[in-house]
Amino acid sequence: MSDGYDLDSGPDPATVAAGTPEPDIDEEGAAPEGQRGGDGETVGTDDPVYAVGIGPGNLEYLTPRGERAIREADVVVGFATVVEFVADRTDADLLTCGYRDEADALETFAERVADGERGTAVLMGDPNHSGYQFVGKVQAAIARTDSSVPVRVVPGISSLQMAASRARTPMEDTEFVTLHKSGSVTADLERLARAVGDRHLLVLPRPFDLMPGDIAAFLLERGGDPALEALVLEKLTHEDEAIHRFTLAELADRGGGDGRENTPFSDLSVLAVRRRNSVGEDVMDETEDEMEMRSDSETEDAP
Repeated sequence: MSDGYDLDSGPDPATVAAGTPEPDIDEEGAAPEGQRGGDGETVGTDDPVYAVGIGPGNLEYLTPRGERAIREADVVVGFATVVEFVADRTDADLLTCGYRDEADALETFAERVADGERGTAVLMGDPNHSGYQFVGKVQAAIARTDSSVPVRVVPGISSLQMAASRARTPMEDTEFVTLHKSGSVTADLERLARAVGDRHLLVLPRPFDLMPGDIAAFLLERGGDPALEALVLEKLTHEDEAIHRFTLAELADRGGGDGRENTPFSDLSVLAVRRRNSVGEDVMDETEDEMEMRSDSETEDAP
């Protein structure tokens, strides 16, 4: 695994990217008129690297700008499971990696960008919801070879946004935490413990030691109401999307262990815990049958 990225250390990618307004995609990296290719295509040597959130998996949720950055790239890098989703949307060379070889893949990617190739890194969902550590690693790799190349984040649709829609859970009343990252998550768990019952919770679990059942058990230990409603939303926008409804106590019985075989849920899961319904509060709700009917209908409409 490559070295971690501390957002409190500099230079923070967001600080660099926000230094100047982001130009139109056609203007970035534009070479002087006399240095353009024979077909009029821009061939600037300072083309930005794009870090693209590809959405939750169904490519209907890939934004046009993100798709263009992938399509026009010379080289695309990302985790193998992510690159597979967009492989047929580009003729670029594909550099796939896992946690163990991501440092080598990013080094190769950065060297090719330094040689003048257009590079795009791809991440699942939206990098701003989960995956910003990978953005930082891309930034660090690029900076080591050519510090003049900017890294631009192209937001995507996060599974968190899909879960909020499916569970009718407004983000403004929600405590969102991602546990899908390396390093300590103690502070993130404490945020959930402080908010449980008072605010909705939306959580990206960490495969496979902090899955929905484990998080529910932790919340119970910290005083969470066993009767709180908990939803596990799996593989959102995929053909085999599923939504499961429990009480917090029921879900806690489905935790334990740190392997794939110790949980009934997919690693592509989101946990939603509904806050207490105060007297007189207008909270949109659906029966389990209504949620399943809507999910089935949307799956049928998907390509």
